[in-house]
Amino acid sequence: MTKEELKKYLPHREPMLLVDEIEIDEQKVAHAKYHVTGDEYFLMGHFPDDPIVPGVILCEMMAQSCALLMLDDLIGNIPLYRGIDNVKFKNSVLPGDTVEIEARLDAHKANIYFCSASLSVNGKLCVRGDLSFALIKDTRYDNK
Repeated sequence: MTKEELKKYLPHREPMLLVDEIEIDEQKVAHAKYHVTGDEYFLMGHFPDDPIVPGVILCEMMAQSCALLMLDDLIGNIPLYRGIDNVKFKNSVLPGDTVEIEARLDAHKANIYFCSASLSVNGKLCVRGDLSFALIKDTRYDNK
């Protein structure tokens, strides 16, 4: 899926759409990419003259990749964080890096989804963690 195709499912838009492309394989594992250009808003102050992608942004990249594993249930709903657990940061992500995310749906009960994800650059692990989400009805368009 391209970035434009992702917009059919994810509520995020630039500058918070942090997945450029994604494929979901036969084992239902998401493989996503994001290209860090160096012009992103979150690099301006983190840190001047030595920019590093903030950890919270790396978690958001993983979260958006996880959300696409809920594809059949996404339309008409918004995925909201329920929890972020066991997150470990191993290496920094810098301008010019292409981030590769691997995400798995580990369990699903009612509208709650449990996922695990890892994010790497050039095969080097940068962050991994367990993320959970609640799918909530998207009411933004009910009165329009």
